Amino acid sequence: MRTKPLLFLVLFFAAGFVQAMPEIEHWATKNGARVYYVHAPQLPMVDVQVVFDGGSARDEGKPGRAVLTNALLAEGAGGLDADAIARRFEDVGASFGNDALRDMAYVALRTLTEPALMKQAVDTAALVLNKPDFPQTAIDRERSRILVSLRRQEQSPETIAEKAFFRALYDTHPYAHPPLGTEVSMQALARDDLRTHYRRYYVARNAVVAIVGDVDRATARRLADTLVGRLPAGEPAPALPAVPARTTREEVNIPFPSAQTHILVGQPGMRRDDPDYFALYVGNHVLGGGSFTSRITKAIREERGFAYSAYSYFSPMAVEGPFQVGMQTATRNRDEALQVLRETVTEFVAKGPTAAELEASKKNITGGFPLRIDSNRDIVQYLAVIGFYGLPLDYLEKFNARVDAVTVAQIRDAFQRRIRPDAMAVVSVGASQ
Repeated sequence: MRTKPLLFLVLFFAAGFVQAMPEIEHWATKNGARVYYVHAPQLPMVDVQVVFDGGSARDEGKPGRAVLTNALLAEGAGGLDADAIARRFEDVGASFGNDALRDMAYVALRTLTEPALMKQAVDTAALVLNKPDFPQTAIDRERSRILVSLRRQEQSPETIAEKAFFRALYDTHPYAHPPLGTEVSMQALARDDLRTHYRRYYVARNAVVAIVGDVDRATARRLADTLVGRLPAGEPAPALPAVPARTTREEVNIPFPSAQTHILVGQPGMRRDDPDYFALYVGNHVLGGGSFTSRITKAIREERGFAYSAYSYFSPMAVEGPFQVGMQTATRNRDEALQVLRETVTEFVAKGPTAAELEASKKNITGGFPLRIDSNRDIVQYLAVIGFYGLPLDYLEKFNARVDAVTVAQIRDAFQRRIRPDAMAVVSVGASQ
């Protein structure tokens, strides 16, 4: 696992990017992989992501399997060991990354487009994707590294809170367990578990290839065919189970010896293709996503000084990802700060934003994106999200218009139908008062 692009940040598409965005072209390889391509000739390089519906939601009772499988791809393939694979990328100035999240697993490649250099980089990435060896020595080494990470997480109140939050929200749903699994589940994983996961989910019909850079369409076709054209066609992963709606409030208090208490409040929120996406997203910008201008920040930080940072956000996923409200406050202020947080959310759900708040948020969303996008590497991440979640090809082109079309009434309606302040999970991690 070498990089972790924040694929879900497609939330922030806005004006500058849309105006400069070339046409997105789309096709399928002969074995069924979906390819999304943008010609970007400004720099002599190309960025590629290959994304599979094979994240930790597909662990199938073996938590950590997706992460360990993905981590082993570049640790030995086609008879080459990890050092030889790394040298082949380094020798041509290419960078390679891979990771597995809850929804997806991916590999990412950036290479210069000079033919000889690009060929070696792409051929090496294809070897990693098509012929991983899963050597036992590498499995043991990577497992040990993950176990160290898991033990370190036990000392992080923030991570403890996040894990408890997902368990509270998702119970027996595949989203409930952390992508790294647990020490017990990681120790139990065998080589055959990784090979089984790879054979089922690293197949063409379960893959999206995103390409952005200084290559023409014909070259992009050959590049995609080299990377995934020899994978078995396989089958797409089945739809994930629905997330049950919350009907009751739940509190989870975890003792931890710290001066600060970490608080997370929330519920399952929305899907990536949710019909309420724009109303919820724009509304949340007013509630807690607009940094220092948001209501939560004003109520918690500016008016009472309970926390330096307080926020809310939606993480849309294949099925309902979390709606999360959070802060870190002095333990002595925990109860009062939590009460203010609840009241702020409840009032917003009941009344929605003011017209002035909505207008300010729209301007911030549509005007701020050029500051967040400045490279093909960023663009290819968003292109991968469009492909993975099946968003329309004109999504970028119409994003600003959809933001501008959101009304106060639509936000109020969406929040009242979707957000239940009386049925949220509340997780706190900190010292007893």
